Amino acid sequence: MELQIQDFKLILVGDGGVGKTTFIKRHLTGEFEKDYKATIGVEVHPMTFYSNYGPINFNVWDTAGQAGNDSLGDGYYIGSDCAIIMFDVTSRNTYRNVPKWHRDIFRVCVDLPIVLIGNKVDLKDRKVKAKHILYHRRHNFQYFDVSARMNYQFEKPFVYLARRLTGKSDLVFNENSALLIDRIVES
Repeated sequence: MELQIQDFKLILVGDGGVGKTTFIKRHLTGEFEKDYKATIGVEVHPMTFYSNYGPINFNVWDTAGQAGNDSLGDGYYIGSDCAIIMFDVTSRNTYRNVPKWHRDIFRVCVDLPIVLIGNKVDLKDRKVKAKHILYHRRHNFQYFDVSARMNYQFEKPFVYLARRLTGKSDLVFNENSALLIDRIVES
């Protein structure tokens, strides 16, 4: 018996250039975009994962991270079910801005499940070491190191959020969901 699809609005925030759009497009197409193109405003990307409890769809609101877009954010956050805050582990400044992104979300949405992601862990010039990443602990977030380029731990933030949103601690993504991108890349 097929279960009803569950839909959730996920906001993806962080400074410009941390890899938000690349992270999402890597999931959707299997391609890694090397060229940086700033997001203007917001792009919404539906991402469906198949779990042992049926399909789960995240409507990912990929927001612009450039300064000057702050006034746009509040409207995008309304009605969100969960959030991902992303920073670049090769840039201390992007991690220093995590509290700002958290405050922006909290101003509109109280008590959302939030995941903090440190992207670009595949690069050798890591500036933000794991032992210095503490913000999530003080604010009860989950944290994951990821690499959009290498597909490293790409599904973990989504599994965590799906478990929190459904209340199903044993929820797992089916193999076809979590490994689909790897198969596309290999072929």
